[in-house]
Amino acid sequence: MDNKLTTTQKKYLQTWLEKVSRSFALVIPTVESPLSENLAVSYLMCRVLDNIEDCTNPFTWQQKRFQEFAQLVENPKQAEEILVFWDQLDWPGLTPDENHLMGLDGLMLWQIYAEIPSDARNIISHWVLEMAEGMQAVMLPDEPPVFVTYHGITLPETLAGYNQYCYYVAGTVGHLATELVILEHDIDPEIATNLLLNSEACGRALQKTNIVKDFADDILRGFTYLPATWMQTANYTPLSLAGAPIQWRHAVLKDVLNELANSVGYVVDLPETAVGYRRACLLSMFPAYQTILLAAKNQEQLFTPKHQIKISRITMGLCIKDAQLLALKNESIRQYGKKIEMEVDKAFNLPTISMSADFAVG
Repeated sequence: MDNKLTTTQKKYLQTWLEKVSRSFALVIPTVESPLSENLAVSYLMCRVLDNIEDCTNPFTWQQKRFQEFAQLVENPKQAEEILVFWDQLDWPGLTPDENHLMGLDGLMLWQIYAEIPSDARNIISHWVLEMAEGMQAVMLPDEPPVFVTYHGITLPETLAGYNQYCYYVAGTVGHLATELVILEHDIDPEIATNLLLNSEACGRALQKTNIVKDFADDILRGFTYLPATWMQTANYTPLSLAGAPIQWRHAVLKDVLNELANSVGYVVDLPETAVGYRRACLLSMFPAYQTILLAAKNQEQLFTPKHQIKISRITMGLCIKDAQLLALKNESIRQYGKKIEMEVDKAFNLPTISMSADFAVG
């Protein structure tokens, strides 16, 4: 695949990555070219989708923008016409940079997307449209995943709904990236099958880490993504930031660790030729592991007003160093995950626990 970008195009993508996500601005450039550019384009397209979802205009207004987004994906030559129109709209709830991305400042993104070879562009198109359909389904009251309201907080009704939400907003990204990697590196079909099996877990692991990390902030905004069936087993106390039983806290973190364990399997299955992509995965996975470990070490504060989980710059620096050192060391990557799991269990100091079926992972 040969879709070499100009210096101006590369600078454009990096500038916008830095504006919308410092973490992805760090991760994506470590990947081999042209995969890195294709991932950057894909990520920014997903951010356009996020902006439509996050805009506080009525759902009927958002539906029209979702339809126009689909037109952009399917025929990027329409980009200038659509973005001129979008430039004239009000986008309440968005930051100034997010507003600019929705207008003509976003035109080069779609021009770069149009130049991507068709095999890679078809992968991107399929999965961003799948994400778009999922976002709309989340907003519809009768479409799965069904959301309910308890104690003034909106949340998924079931574990299946929780996982489906995570699939739409993050599992789709895992599929997209994996299919691009398989295409770029011409990966053996058997290995490719294993990668695809674990690709959703990679996305879900990062999404669930953020859901736990941001729980208190989300509650103050009137929502959470942890399911109502879980809340029921804690007598709904987390919804008022009144804490939760220790077994419940432990089980929430273990659910994320199970997803991260599958992510480890994903990374070690990647061929060594994809060392940049391996490193990028670790640059996302190691901070997630450290976030869950920090949550465990401060587990008495979880789901209370003191619920704050943010790893330090020093810890992040160590994650970057470890990702560089361990990118091609499969056994060390496995041991990294196992060590964190042991430290999390040690922090809780609990006997073997049997949670209800509603709290099972799956």
